[in-house]
Amino acid sequence: MTTPGRVERFLHQVRVLGSRFADTHGAWGRCVYELIVFGVKQAWCTLFGALLLALLLTTHFFYPDDAWFARYDVLVIASVIIQVLLLATHMETKAEGKIILIYHLVGTIMELFKTQVGSWHYPEDSVLRIANVPLFSGFMYAAVGSYLARVWRLFEFRFSTYPRRRWTIVLALVIYANFFSHHMLPDLRWFLMLAIILLYGRTWVYFRIDREARRMPLVLGFALVTLFIWLAENIATFANAWTYPSQVEQWQMVGVQKLGSWFLLMNISFVLVTLINKPRTISSHEQT
Repeated sequence: MTTPGRVERFLHQVRVLGSRFADTHGAWGRCVYELIVFGVKQAWCTLFGALLLALLLTTHFFYPDDAWFARYDVLVIASVIIQVLLLATHMETKAEGKIILIYHLVGTIMELFKTQVGSWHYPEDSVLRIANVPLFSGFMYAAVGSYLARVWRLFEFRFSTYPRRRWTIVLALVIYANFFSHHMLPDLRWFLMLAIILLYGRTWVYFRIDREARRMPLVLGFALVTLFIWLAENIATFANAWTYPSQVEQWQMVGVQKLGSWFLLMNISFVLVTLINKPRTISSHEQT
């Protein structure tokens, strides 16, 4: 059992007090309270990603052009410092740190290939890079892993009708391979998105905001997270973190067709988390 840090213990104490207060204000009071708790928990889960986006925007607007260190290199150093501080203060668990490391490696491998074939590029110079890929790029993938690991823990995820894990792993591997192979072979993304819907279509995720377990279709959860990743991507490209070919002359919003790519990547991300957090099945009594 992971021991929560001071901040999480404090937030838990506040939640308990708030829950008692909400009990005295009827159904509407409890509804408003759970909405607030849901928002606070989500904000806590997105901490790593939010800090990274804040760094991207701040350095985009205020980093001096004649600085000794390249902006991308500063982003690498700052990301490492944030990661170390989150682990040292127990605001992030060791398991979550492992997930972030895995995401960093998986994301960097994809970045090396995608920049080589021209899918996108990093327009600014830097020293801390591998080939065409600055090292901070891996942290952007890691932010997705950090979110999923945190939301899994803080909302106490459990599942009904969860598919066989070996099939989820096989599908994730095929999806990852397609991100590379579709440049040379037919693109299977539409079939793979359909495969995700079929494989997880009967699965419900149960989550706890305060006391009672709520639920939603897992595929719907994938879609909602995909939407927020796409919105974050628009912020990141606006901050010149990377640039798509359509954004070279002038920034414009990332096309909605990228939602499909993020939906597929979302599935890879989810399966990577399940390698450390084994999906727990909810009992039939709790489903009623």
